[in-house]
Amino acid sequence: MSVQATIGEVTDRIRQRSRDSRARYLDRIRAAGEAGPRRSVLSCGNLAHGFAACGLTDKDRLSGDVVPNLAIVTAYNDMLSAHQPYERFPELIRAAAREAGAVAQVAAGVPAMCDGVTQGQAGMELSLFSRDVIAMSAAVGLSHQMFDAAVFLGICDKIVPGLVIAALSFGHLPCVFIPAGPMPSGLPNDEKAQTRQLYAQGKIGRAELLEAESKSYHSPGTCTFYGTANSNQMLMEIMGLHLPGASFVNPNTPLRDALTREAAQRALALTALGNAYTPVGEVIDERAIVNGVVGLHATGGSTNHTLHLVAMARAAGIHLTWDDISDLSAAVPLLARIYPNGLADVNHFQAAGGMGLLIRELLSAGLLHEDVRTVNGTGLDGYTVEACLAEDGTVLREPAPAESGDPKVLTSAAQPFQENGGLTVLSGSLGRAVIKVSAVRPDRRVIEAPARIFASQDDLLAAFKAGELTGDVVAVVRFQGPKACGMPELHKLTPALGVLQDQGLKVALVTDGRMSGASGKVPAAIHVTPEAVDGGPIARLCDGDIIRVDAEAGRLEVLVDPDTFAARPVATAELAGNTVGVGRDLFAAFRAAASPADEGAHVFGPNFGKI
Repeated sequence: MSVQATIGEVTDRIRQRSRDSRARYLDRIRAAGEAGPRRSVLSCGNLAHGFAACGLTDKDRLSGDVVPNLAIVTAYNDMLSAHQPYERFPELIRAAAREAGAVAQVAAGVPAMCDGVTQGQAGMELSLFSRDVIAMSAAVGLSHQMFDAAVFLGICDKIVPGLVIAALSFGHLPCVFIPAGPMPSGLPNDEKAQTRQLYAQGKIGRAELLEAESKSYHSPGTCTFYGTANSNQMLMEIMGLHLPGASFVNPNTPLRDALTREAAQRALALTALGNAYTPVGEVIDERAIVNGVVGLHATGGSTNHTLHLVAMARAAGIHLTWDDISDLSAAVPLLARIYPNGLADVNHFQAAGGMGLLIRELLSAGLLHEDVRTVNGTGLDGYTVEACLAEDGTVLREPAPAESGDPKVLTSAAQPFQENGGLTVLSGSLGRAVIKVSAVRPDRRVIEAPARIFASQDDLLAAFKAGELTGDVVAVVRFQGPKACGMPELHKLTPALGVLQDQGLKVALVTDGRMSGASGKVPAAIHVTPEAVDGGPIARLCDGDIIRVDAEAGRLEVLVDPDTFAARPVATAELAGNTVGVGRDLFAAFRAAASPADEGAHVFGPNFGKI
């Protein structure tokens, strides 16, 4: 199946750009794969330690290399609603492995941070770096070389990207990602957003706000708005790392459990001990990366993936750039309206036809590479289905619905909500940035207004509460980049900026921090690079400078004489308070080592993805 011209062109240039690094990566993982299972070369002492806690049957099975051993890498904790269901998964997986005559062991537990809990708090400064800690933690578990394949249990924001990076580091192993599913729908997201704005205006109190938040986030499962967590699940399916139809089935249901058992047995079927060996490093190639970006645009997904997809691709020796992401956005129509890009939540998206219908529509329009490897053993055409529960308790798959069950939530490629994905790269005299406009009204996509400079989101909120923001404004929140303080999300600003916009003011945000998948109706130029702490142009801005944020033309400009602007001193900020407390002192090396945002803001060093 041929792909649309832009899709093919971007894929080809990624392939050419990555030719040498990708070849080195494939040589490395193929050599590891050809060496076969490693248990036979472990010493008796090594092996005895490796299965000391197993039952006698599992010990017998693991004493040689005839029976596959499945690594379980879990991000379970019971504070995260999305991850609480994983408490039951290891036993389900072990039982499924035993049914297949194999063994499964928990190889690693990785940290799992809830951005919802840390939003606007000091702990958010550890959030982005937790991705790289997760990758390292998973690598520690897999480094025992006891395993023939792995399943990864992770859902939320930095967790899935970190697990993907780890999986690709061990790219000779087959890997299947197992989701836990979204919580059932609670308080509608637009009502929650309105309540937050009323609280920001002082019209309701904390009790009313907490009641609304509790009705929104009310049970085990992923938050139902389309932020980074649910964008992760979309990516894992469209990139071929989930089994078809697995992403958005609610937790603690018979179908969810059946999908989990199936995923474990499928991972075992993909090992080098069988006839369907499928190493994850071969699944994730340039086509799979492009498919992920296409899915991101078609669904109005999280801006965080302009960081994560770049880093994930690098782990496979593939060099994805912001320009690639932007060019694909111009070619991919928006087919889903999920909050904040619409009123529906992810359960409504699933009911309307979900991933099966979405993938079929994108394939029919030539917007996806069908000829990819997947953990399903098919190309992407095998994903144009929905998962159901058969009478015997196994998974049954049926073709996705012929038409959307709700065209206001999920539409066809022939009648898109808009002609492009709405995620654009901005360039200009202030550097480079990312902006997501799928939820921004067309008349608000070009903002030209005086700057008001802040060194933190708390400073901006204090000015808002003091009634100082009374005119058109481009709020600049700088010294929020990865090297400055770990690049926290600034989602806490959304209600206040939304209030100003609703008052009829022209409002935009410019920051070297993040705004997450919850970026909404206020235009926000985020991930500005070079960041302020590196002396980027954002550090030369002064109050009153006229800034133009132009999402239509892809420009981010300060309208000041260039020579005058260049001659200004670079501002500095007092960041000592960002270096201690809630573990921040332990991350000093991460802040010092962080790469720029457009390279993924990772801490793996300059040779990451090159060797």
